[in-house]
Amino acid sequence: MKNIAVIGAGSWGTALAVTLCKNNHNVKIWDINEEHIKALKADKENKKYLPGVAFDNNLIPTESLEETLKDAEMVLFTVPTQYFRNALNSALPYLTKSVVVVNAAKGIEQKTLKRLSEIAYEYIDKSKYVVLSGPSHAEETGMLQPTMVAVASADLNTAEYAQGIFTTETFRVYISNDVIGVELGGALKNIIALGAGISDGMGYGDNAKAAMMTRGLAEIARLGVKLGADERTFFGLTGIGDLIVTCTSVHSRNRRCGFMIGQGMDPKEATEKVGMVVEGFFTTEAAYELAQRAGVEMPITENIYHIINGKIDAKEAVRNLMTREKGQE
Repeated sequence: MKNIAVIGAGSWGTALAVTLCKNNHNVKIWDINEEHIKALKADKENKKYLPGVAFDNNLIPTESLEETLKDAEMVLFTVPTQYFRNALNSALPYLTKSVVVVNAAKGIEQKTLKRLSEIAYEYIDKSKYVVLSGPSHAEETGMLQPTMVAVASADLNTAEYAQGIFTTETFRVYISNDVIGVELGGALKNIIALGAGISDGMGYGDNAKAAMMTRGLAEIARLGVKLGADERTFFGLTGIGDLIVTCTSVHSRNRRCGFMIGQGMDPKEATEKVGMVVEGFFTTEAAYELAQRAGVEMPITENIYHIINGKIDAKEAVRNLMTREKGQE
């Protein structure tokens, strides 16, 4: 039994908190939105983001960040990528040197183009950082449906520690030391999910989506290897596994956003209609810049970048991709 703090009370943070409670851990959950925490306390449920999933008695919503982090042996961050730096910085005064920091967000910081581990390493010992990723929609994880993910750390002992804490009968966890690959797989698949949604919204069928996913994985792996990842990681849970679930599921906000764009909706309006953070928008911008900097060809990412910035429409992007110079797979 461990004392665990969860920072971020959205759907994913709540689903993971519920999962941790099934292992009899003492879990406190905090969010910057105080009114949201008050609602969680009153309802014993996250009616806004994860309705129908009741809280166990060992899941305590807490309005004070200091109180949430008191005696915590592990801190799980589930805030949107662009807020991770601020959230970690706010938590630092209350963290002990021995605490393990687990991050479950998927993205790349804009402007700096840093992965979340690179941000974390600015503040904590890299041996204490873990990334958790994989094909895992909150809606299903929260309902205790079978889910498999991976945790990665520069220190495999730390990864094994996290594996032991998270693993349940319904939540199976594998370990890895490829932090770069696991983070990039989780982040970049959101770009391809936007593309898959656009394809579906335009009325295209399985052929187009299969091509989008396959060639999307190829460019994800190209950039990943260039940045130091192990290519094999992209053919596991945190690569192709996460890509499949995000490109095909009704739960995927990135696919849903892309679908509306494919139907002709303005990209900004589509993100607002989703009602939650669409990480693929931020990641597309960052990945486009990373690819330019690294000299890596990412045609799907490039065309989606131009779509969301209003430079081309979806039909023009399809034409660009289908009429590219002939190549070898």
